Amino acid sequence: MINNYVFSSESVGEGHPDKVADYISDSVLDACLEQDKFSRVACETLVKSNCVVIAGEITTKANLDYEKIVRKAIREIGYVNDDDVFHADKVFVSNLLTKQSPDIAQGVDARKAKGKETAEQGAGDQGIMFGYATNETPEYMPSAIMFAHRILTELARQRKGKGPKWLRPDCKSQVAIAYENGKPAYIENVVVSTQHADGVDHDTIAKYIIEKVIKKVLPKKLLTPKTKFLINPTGNFVVGGPQGDSGLTGRKIIVDSYGGYGRHGGGAFSGKDPSKVDRSAAYMCRWVAKNIVAAGLADKCELQVAYAIGYPQPLSIAIDTFGTAKLPEAEIEKAVRKVFSFKPADIVKELNLLQPIYRKTTNYGHFTKSDLPWEQLNKVEDLKKAVSKSK
Repeated sequence: MINNYVFSSESVGEGHPDKVADYISDSVLDACLEQDKFSRVACETLVKSNCVVIAGEITTKANLDYEKIVRKAIREIGYVNDDDVFHADKVFVSNLLTKQSPDIAQGVDARKAKGKETAEQGAGDQGIMFGYATNETPEYMPSAIMFAHRILTELARQRKGKGPKWLRPDCKSQVAIAYENGKPAYIENVVVSTQHADGVDHDTIAKYIIEKVIKKVLPKKLLTPKTKFLINPTGNFVVGGPQGDSGLTGRKIIVDSYGGYGRHGGGAFSGKDPSKVDRSAAYMCRWVAKNIVAAGLADKCELQVAYAIGYPQPLSIAIDTFGTAKLPEAEIEKAVRKVFSFKPADIVKELNLLQPIYRKTTNYGHFTKSDLPWEQLNKVEDLKKAVSKSK
């Protein structure tokens, strides 16, 4: 990529139809893990109008009321207004969940099976996963996606607190960052679309969002007189959420990760227990990349791993620092292989993933909350030592 360019990323709020679906799926996952940490969960959700369909495969000892879980999730999002067609207490819930296929289970379980090379826990599926980190923000995330998340996090805080009563759950943001010499120089434009109650004029909404939300959370030094604000650019956004558009689990994978700045293997996160490497290995790659950058080994780092279903070892590990490494990438890779194990069972153990933490990940990015296990900078010193010993 050239050194001078403009890069945009988007985020979506809790009430966006796809995020409603993600949150319901992760709520089902957490409910399973609360009672049985060894639950196998692959829960997909479809939402449209006043209907919710949950489908997928779950094997668990947990005794759950799935309809209650669904309604609670919708209530927490905020679809409880009298004018909501999609309402926590009024939606129709269809349950199409079945048990996990025994063919998949034998590949993932830590036991011998006919045709399986080892008795170790294998990956839950084949696939490629990526992790990325950069030192351009305190969160080690690209600026555009991080700023887009900040806007909607603040908007939700105000909606659920003492903000205007006309705010509704469905919303989206988009931020364009102008880079000069490879560094964020200024914000080119900001787009925010927020659902609102009927009868609120556009100027009131635009003024509030710009002054009370955007300017509150974005860095002042990056906002210039030329920064363009586009607020509810269609002019009206009363019909929103699943009433206005269908939602599906796993359709916001770029919002969930790096806003398009880092690559993505294509696998979704929400609704999947950590035996699924789509989720756990992506978290692992983020953890490793973030610690590499925090250790000062590179300014940017992207990690890729690949797996085969039922096989415990990654088939490949690749590291790209985009020319920002402070030492040869081969030495960084050698240190990574020494410090970290990428076996699925080791990932789950090292990151303590068999716990009900996944509803916390659903909204505003899976790599933005400092208290999550894969966001910890607890391998920085180990990496530094491993690098120094290899010299």
